[in-house]
Amino acid sequence: MLRGQNVPVSVGDLPSTVRPLTARSVVLSTLLGYHPPELPVSALVRVGGLFGLAEGAVRVALGRMVADGDLVVSGRTYRLAERLVARQRRQDEACSPRTKAWRGAWETEIVTAPPRPLAERVALRRSMAALRLAELREGVWMRPANLVRERHATALEQCTFFLARPQDDPAELAGRLWDLDAWARETHRLYAALDRVDGLVQGFMLTAELLHHLLVDPVLPAELLPSDWPGTSLRQRYAEFSVAYAEMLRAYSSQP
Repeated sequence: MLRGQNVPVSVGDLPSTVRPLTARSVVLSTLLGYHPPELPVSALVRVGGLFGLAEGAVRVALGRMVADGDLVVSGRTYRLAERLVARQRRQDEACSPRTKAWRGAWETEIVTAPPRPLAERVALRRSMAALRLAELREGVWMRPANLVRERHATALEQCTFFLARPQDDPAELAGRLWDLDAWARETHRLYAALDRVDGLVQGFMLTAELLHHLLVDPVLPAELLPSDWPGTSLRQRYAEFSVAYAEMLRAYSSQP
């Protein structure tokens, strides 16, 4: 339940998980949650005020984000630049992943590129995580072939792709690749947090937690999951909560 205590707070009043938020991160997270991703400067200043950010700090961040190509400004309205709109689309898709019937095959990405700089190796790990693959051993990434999405350019450049049918029991293999019990426990904690969330600041932080948690859901075939797996129900709760939260935030930010 999201209760409507929309009282701005000072930085010192924020819980420790909120303090790292900068003006840029507040602006970016806010716009990523809007469809279309654009708001007037007055609205963004009011959202920043929820986190104890001065109007000047928000305006400076907006100017820097325009200069960096993150935002486009039209009059007094700021919107995400196209590359961040693409990120928003990927984020939306990640929360509602498209699946297909699983017929026993596993996607397998094996690193076949020559030795690479650290930055390229890090980029590959991020790409594999975004594709919901897990590392069986160094340089070998796998998952059941039940998702519909394209391979990332980073994977195309560094890996050779196979469809494999491991001899191991598939449920046992999935249990080695992902800590399903830990994901389910965190899901139950977030369910409880959804019932207690009070006001826009807590809602802002919980939205970010929910999104991150959904992005690390392996989205495995039902055959490999416990019968009470909470993945689908959490995605439904997140969709309902994010709509309600966006409406409350829009109402707050549009006040004179």
